[in-house]
Amino acid sequence: MATVISKISSLPVPAPFAADAMLAFLATHTVAGVEYVRDRTYYRALRLPGGAATIALTLPAQGDPVPVRAVVRLDDAADLDDAIEVSCRLLDLNSDPARIDSVLVADAALARSVASTPGLRVPGAVDGSEMLIRAMLGQQVSVAGAQTAAARLTMAANERLTTPDGGLTHLFPSPSAIAKLGPAAIVGPRRRAQAICDAAAAIADGSLIVDSHRSTAELTADLVARPGIGPWTADYVAMRLLPDPDILLTGDLVLRAGAALLGLPAQPAELARRGARWSPFRSYAGMHLWRAALTDTARRRADARAARGSAR
Repeated sequence: MATVISKISSLPVPAPFAADAMLAFLATHTVAGVEYVRDRTYYRALRLPGGAATIALTLPAQGDPVPVRAVVRLDDAADLDDAIEVSCRLLDLNSDPARIDSVLVADAALARSVASTPGLRVPGAVDGSEMLIRAMLGQQVSVAGAQTAAARLTMAANERLTTPDGGLTHLFPSPSAIAKLGPAAIVGPRRRAQAICDAAAAIADGSLIVDSHRSTAELTADLVARPGIGPWTADYVAMRLLPDPDILLTGDLVLRAGAALLGLPAQPAELARRGARWSPFRSYAGMHLWRAALTDTARRRADARAARGSAR
């Protein structure tokens, strides 16, 4: 890293803001060396037009109406606006949470979740190629498995920061680096590894464009036309990258489990029909369904640990 250091006192946060939920999501999806969460701060290495950068985003306490504090370190001072834009997109700070909640709370099945977690955001993406590669790594594996695969790929590519910043040591691999490594460097089935390398090569040579300026229809059509990329992956990328606020991932098993817990249809077609009433904010409704399922899983695990403890 160069010596340029810019301290940004605040990033405006439209209220309400479910900061704890955002931190939890980021913490469970970190890639070692590229990002981490400590206390209420998210740390991240970025690849920007002028060089590398790191950001440290400190989120307010739940319900505290104060801005996000951001510290940005840059190789090139001209990248400051890009770093701030990425930070706001990642935390979904450009949304209108009051309007979103007003639409979702009108459905009795979602009302309790919205009341308990007002201002639930859809985490964004810092880069299109990274979002696609990570989504493909996450196909049909656990979140922890996807983290491990992404971390191993990062270490294999070894695109290091010139000067590490705390626990930030590497950039997420560039498409050209992934293509050069080949499928042997990617954990998981050979066919998926080859599909990831092919997608990375296509991004690198410009024949596949994965960026936030595209429409959902165009981007998802290009993605599903490629081997190894199904509708779930294409929609997930569009939801987080563009970002598209109105995508309901009805094929997601965890989301459907959350729907069942809230008394909603769990079958894709029926859930899609019911979800029509959440438009134009179906992506946010999906976050509530995900959260319901994950909260229930955490509760059952805690109950199981308590039961084992009392049996001793």
